[in-house]
This record gives sequence, structure tokens and C-alpha cells, in this order.
Amino acid sequence: MLKINCSVSVKDKKILDNVSLSVKPGTIHVVMGPNGAGKSTLSHAVMGDDRYTVEGSIKMDGDELTSLPMDERARKGLFMSFQYPVEIPGLSMKKFLRAAYKSVHGDITVMDFKKVYDTASKSLGVHTKYVNDGASGGQKKRNEMLQLKVLNPKYALLDETDSGLDVDALKVVAQTVKDAVQDGCGVLLVTHYLKFLEYLQPDDVTVIVNGRVVEQGDIKLAQKIEVEGYSGY
Repeated sequence: MLKINCSVSVKDKKILDNVSLSVKPGTIHVVMGPNGAGKSTLSHAVMGDDRYTVEGSIKMDGDELTSLPMDERARKGLFMSFQYPVEIPGLSMKKFLRAAYKSVHGDITVMDFKKVYDTASKSLGVHTKYVNDGASGGQKKRNEMLQLKVLNPKYALLDETDSGLDVDALKVVAQTVKDAVQDGCGVLLVTHYLKFLEYLQPDDVTVIVNGRVVEQGDIKLAQKIEVEGYSGY
């Protein structure tokens, strides 16, 4: 289980205050809230971004993560997809992912990895040769899902993976997340959109406003937010 009980600051400015939530293996826990509430900050802090100061505890399957750098957290099985994936011209997507795979799972032959990569890229309709180079916003999000599919993490932090997607791409991304969950991955998902959640049917929903957890529930809470917004908080 991924258990988060912490506050997060940037340059002595507190962004998140005593946020407490957990993600069980094989489940989806959604984090919602207005712009600037601290949702993306939560994902980056859990992943180990050193721009953030964490007070409290972040545990994954009983192991304390707060003192570990980002690469160590990744090796333990933590993965993050970004709201704004970067382009890296000249870096082969296949070579990049093979290096990441070897770092997390151990050595794999070129041919064996090619089978893993080709199967995943075909299912997602991914054709980018270099890491996100020249890719559209929607294609970049598919590339993030390619990483999720290939690396097969224990827990995934998905920061607005659905933003900028057309209907067809949204379904592809949603199915990839559902497949990962079915394989036992626990997902912490940041999103604004109920449509994405209707595809996913999350187990838990947490609402964060002004850096604090204000309500927790299930998909019915997301449906309430869709109608009423966040003004009531």
C-alpha cells in the first residue's frame, strides 16, 4: 500500500497541509480540486522531486520513501507520468525505455525487450521515434502510457494524463490504466474530468482545496463536484 501522511512546502511556503490518503494495490485513488490546490505538488513530492520539502511520512509497502531520491523510488516500483511531458530530440524512445526497464527490473536482451516494446507501442498507436520529439499533446500522453505499460510499476502517479486528449485517445489511455490496475498496480490519479472517471470507475476520491483534504468518498463525490463545483468548500 502507498500511504501518504505529510505536509509539503516550497521555499518555506506551505503548499499542502497534513494531507492523508492511501492507495491499495490494484485500485485507483483520484485526487481532485481547483487549479492551484496542490494536486500536482502532491504527485511531485511523492515521486521525490527535490524542489519540495516534505514533513511527515510517505510509505510504499511499508518502506519509508521520504529520504530516498527519485531514482531510488523508481527502482522500488514508483512511476510518474507528467502533465506536460518534455521532448528529448535525438534520444531513442526504445533505448530510453530499455535503460529504464533494466534499471527497475534488471537486464533484458535486446530481442526480448523489442517484443515487450513492440506489443505495447502497437496497442497504444505510438509511433514517436525519439522521446516526444515533434509529438502532439495527445501523442505525448500516449507515450507516457507506453512507459507505464512497459515498466509495469507497483504504483503509478498520473498527473492529468487525460488533459488534451480527444475521445478516442481518452479511451485508449483509460484502457491502459485499467489494464495496469488489473495487473495489480495502484494508481494515484490527478484529474479534473468526470468523463475520464466514468471510464475508470475509481475506488476512492479525495478533494483537496487550498492545500488541505476537505472531503473523501467514491465516484459519487466526483459526480457531485461535476454539478456543484468547489465553491461549497
